[in-house]
Amino acid sequence: MEEQQPIPACMEKWDINWLLHRAAQRVGAAFADETAKFGVSPRGQLVLQALANDEGQRTQLKLGAMLGLDKTTLMSELDKLERAGLILRVPDPKDRRVRTPMITDKGRELQKQAGDALAEVERAFRDRFTREEMAVIRRALINLADGEAPVHGSCL
Repeated sequence: MEEQQPIPACMEKWDINWLLHRAAQRVGAAFADETAKFGVSPRGQLVLQALANDEGQRTQLKLGAMLGLDKTTLMSELDKLERAGLILRVPDPKDRRVRTPMITDKGRELQKQAGDALAEVERAFRDRFTREEMAVIRRALINLADGEAPVHGSCL
């Protein structure tokens, strides 16, 4: 198969929106490829990570808000994770409309393995830069992500 050559006009783009989007595409694709090896999506891994690291119980609504996932996206992901036996949704004894997702032992093990693999993927991207450059990149991204403007849609 012949390798596709980059389109020169795309290589000349310089605006920050395009650059951030392109960088996010590359990192996101690498993460998606890695999580697929474990049978989950990057969103699924994000949900499992939140559930594995959360000391207290969190309702579906609170989990979605914490992760920046809209209700439809979160419910779809929780359905997939539940079918795979990676989470359970436990009804609240005080309000039957409320469900609390809980990670299963199988989910915890998969999350750990996938998390370790993703750490290696991220390390490969970070290794392209010096420690000082990464500190600047991190500060700049945090600064750009933190703002007054409303954020629409899911974070992933």
